[in-house]
Amino acid sequence: MLRVLFVCSGNTCRSPMAALLFQSKAEAAGLPAAAQSAGLAAFAGDCASENAVAVMRERGLDLSAHRARPVTPYLLEESDLVVCMSEGHRRALAPFVEREKLLVPPGGVPDPFGGDLETYRACADALSAYLDTLLSALAVPRIRPMTEKDVPALAVLEAQCFSVPWSENALREELENEHAHFFAAELCGELCGYVGLQILLDEGYLCNLAVSEAFRRRGIGKALMTAAIECCKAHGCAFLSLEVRPSNTAAVRLYEALGFTKRGERKQFYTLPDEDALILTLDF
Repeated sequence: MLRVLFVCSGNTCRSPMAALLFQSKAEAAGLPAAAQSAGLAAFAGDCASENAVAVMRERGLDLSAHRARPVTPYLLEESDLVVCMSEGHRRALAPFVEREKLLVPPGGVPDPFGGDLETYRACADALSAYLDTLLSALAVPRIRPMTEKDVPALAVLEAQCFSVPWSENALREELENEHAHFFAAELCGELCGYVGLQILLDEGYLCNLAVSEAFRRRGIGKALMTAAIECCKAHGCAFLSLEVRPSNTAAVRLYEALGFTKRGERKQFYTLPDEDALILTLDF
């Protein structure tokens, strides 16, 4: 789960509104994320400003139980992203937070403290627009090479997806295989799938493609296969070939949409249950 910390000054207006809006939008989008907020100059226990509570209530969200808290090293460390409300906040945190974790809405979000309801509504609108952009970016799976630390989680994924899964040892051995190229997918910081292939001279062979059930139908399988295809092209392959159960209609449709065509069958290739395999190939 992706942990996002929103930071402003007093933690009574912008950052708690941002955290509440973000959590609501992430839940609506089905993205695994948890939002918190804190302030660089917060007085612990202060309530959210009256107008912040009112504006959130207009959006069907309840901010009345919020209590301010200061930024702490622990909060910064445990967060995957730290979203600052201004460039000044970012500069203050820069010595303590990895650069890639720090974000600021373009132009910052003006502090509505002391303003009327319209000022707070404008602030909430600005936050909402930025968060829509942020969530759109977070909803795109990140594809990267598989690492040793991924192996235990991917072995669990294998067991969830296949009747005859690869073991941790089998996956780990591929890290040492010079012909193997394995890629993992992350969404909102959570490992959600992987693809593996082997390249022998100018021939590419898919070993496995797996996507966690909770993350299916979000384009992750397509993103992983695109990475496999680009890997083959980069290594000068003439083709990429794979086997798939005919009963796995979702996978067959994905491969066909990517340009794979049927080249044959392998009798009794699969077990538990027994099934022939379709041989699909994409020529480059």
